[in-house]
Amino acid sequence: MAWSERAACRDEDPELFFPVTDMGPGAQQTARATAICASCPVRAQCLQYALDGGLDFGIFGGTSERERRDLVRRNRAAGQPRAA
Repeated sequence: MAWSERAACRDEDPELFFPVTDMGPGAQQTARATAICASCPVRAQCLQYALDGGLDFGIFGGTSERERRDLVRRNRAAGQPRAA
């Protein structure tokens, strides 16, 4: 079974995980999406998928695109590989 088949979001509307903005209604949408991610049994695999794929948009592994960029930047500065 692929990790994505065990994801907490598998039965959710995919649009929920792609907010247009991080302000106002977009912030509420992000909060709903990350709340689903918080209880996901494959959250780490999802985050790693996004990092490995350089995914620039959407919520993956409970992180926004901004949070993933910051994570990659911190890992580079610390001399660590891209992995979370």
